[in-house]
Amino acid sequence: MTSTTAPAPALAKTAVKTGKLRRDRLPLGRQLLLQLICIGILITVLFPIMWVVSMSLDPLSRSRPEGLNLIPANPTLEAYAQVIQQPTNNPVSFLELAKNSFIIACTSSLFSVLIGVSAAYAFSRLHFRGRSVLMLVILGVLMLPAVATLTPLFVMLNKIVVTLPVIGEFNLRNSLMGVILAIISGLLPFAIWNLKGYLDTIPRELEEAASVDGATTNQTFFKIILPLATPALAVTAFLGFVSGWTEFYFSWMFLTKPQDFTLAMALYAMQGQFTSTPWSLFAAFAILVAIPPAVVYFFAQRWITSGLAIGAVKG
Repeated sequence: MTSTTAPAPALAKTAVKTGKLRRDRLPLGRQLLLQLICIGILITVLFPIMWVVSMSLDPLSRSRPEGLNLIPANPTLEAYAQVIQQPTNNPVSFLELAKNSFIIACTSSLFSVLIGVSAAYAFSRLHFRGRSVLMLVILGVLMLPAVATLTPLFVMLNKIVVTLPVIGEFNLRNSLMGVILAIISGLLPFAIWNLKGYLDTIPRELEEAASVDGATTNQTFFKIILPLATPALAVTAFLGFVSGWTEFYFSWMFLTKPQDFTLAMALYAMQGQFTSTPWSLFAAFAILVAIPPAVVYFFAQRWITSGLAIGAVKG
């Protein structure tokens, strides 16, 4: 016995041809209005970026931006060459500053994710005394601004002296390690809260099935939970990287040695307090600082976008 029912694609094409699906289309006037709104948003977002790029290519290196000239006359890359060699009066090159920022961003992102996913898994799967209270404490710390913890962290880390075989003796506060610890303390509450919400959506039946097959708790965590939580881990790691890359408060207050300065510190130092700000150099330096997070997002966008979308649906 054969069925005379046409396949779904054929029915859809027939419905389109007969005009049955035309009621789902937006009227022409509404489509034009939405397109104009999207174009306006695009111009609003891209115009500041284009203006910064234009200032970085300005050969006159004006003391302040003048007018809205998006295409400067006789553009040059001299500002980029100068900031790469030595962006500020301190004898530190752009690559040295970028190395310090990269160490801070990668280390703080890595450890916040490693510690955060372990704590989030414990909060998601284990039931212990004080679990709800600890989650409320984490939420309370998450609501505090990062600058609120600046003073207590400064006092605490300033009392710690570390001795390492190769580096020698140094004060923990006046070091990149101290800045990393301070940043991790701020990233951990968000990492735990974000990852815990995602891990709650993973069915427990998967772990029970793995346990029946003889898998240990560690094997279940590393071979089942972590692969399934890759999108959430990617989002948390990327946000941690951006926070560490652009961090300013802790570095500015903790660090005193020029060889430990970061890109955010150098960018702030380029603003003239008693002299005019070199806007061409400032714009070129700002663009160079923004490139690494964009590159990281470009290579990890598949996991980041899927993590954000899944979090929006399940969270």
